[in-house]
Amino acid sequence: MTENGVYVYAIIPAGAVLPAEAVGVGNPPAALRLVDEGRVTAVVSDAPPQLRARRRDLMAHQEVLLRLAEAGPVLPMRFGAIAPDEGSVRAQLAGSQAEHLATLSHLDGGVEINLKALPAQDALAAVVAEENNVRRLREAVRRRPGYEANVRLGEAISTALSRRAAEAGKKVLHKLTPLARETAAGPEVHGCALNVSFLVDRSESDTFRDTVQRFADTHRDHVELRLAGPLPCYSFVSSRPLRAQAAGG
Repeated sequence: MTENGVYVYAIIPAGAVLPAEAVGVGNPPAALRLVDEGRVTAVVSDAPPQLRARRRDLMAHQEVLLRLAEAGPVLPMRFGAIAPDEGSVRAQLAGSQAEHLATLSHLDGGVEINLKALPAQDALAAVVAEENNVRRLREAVRRRPGYEANVRLGEAISTALSRRAAEAGKKVLHKLTPLARETAAGPEVHGCALNVSFLVDRSESDTFRDTVQRFADTHRDHVELRLAGPLPCYSFVSSRPLRAQAAGG
């Protein structure tokens, strides 16, 4: 046991095994171990001293979660969750065992895929051709160039691009929602018309991606779609799985 506490990566069903050769955060990387309590298990390691959100450790945390998810459902912890000792981990697992089991059952066989919709790049020609207001302002700039006219044209183009992306985002969300078990809106991202995560059956993830790609191909003048995943299912955990001290707290 370490004087720095116990770093907690995830909660998994009892009886699961650690991925071969998987290691945790720290330098050198900490060895992973299991803390069992009833029908659930926490994946932990010794917490390194002065843990910070360095890229190396962030990637190590993410890799543990992804490797675990290959074998079964995973209730992920956010980076930097540290408990005082294994006894505290067991006590909290025992107190929320029913909730953990229900969440693990819901996540079983699923992956999280995030989709962001942004204004289309290099779509000016389409905007001019299809947006009457933009076309009118552009002609006005050509007839009488000037600072204010250029500002109005730029604002009109930006507004049109954002509106078109938002409209396309609603359409793709409507198309993709039936392909997912659940959806979760993400935080607002500057310049992003849509940020949403989908809980998708792992066996259907290729179909989901193909559907996104077909939509992107046919709406390239309206929206740019960016997919990320598979990801740990953070967005579909209703409450923090394990109350623990955050790194640096």
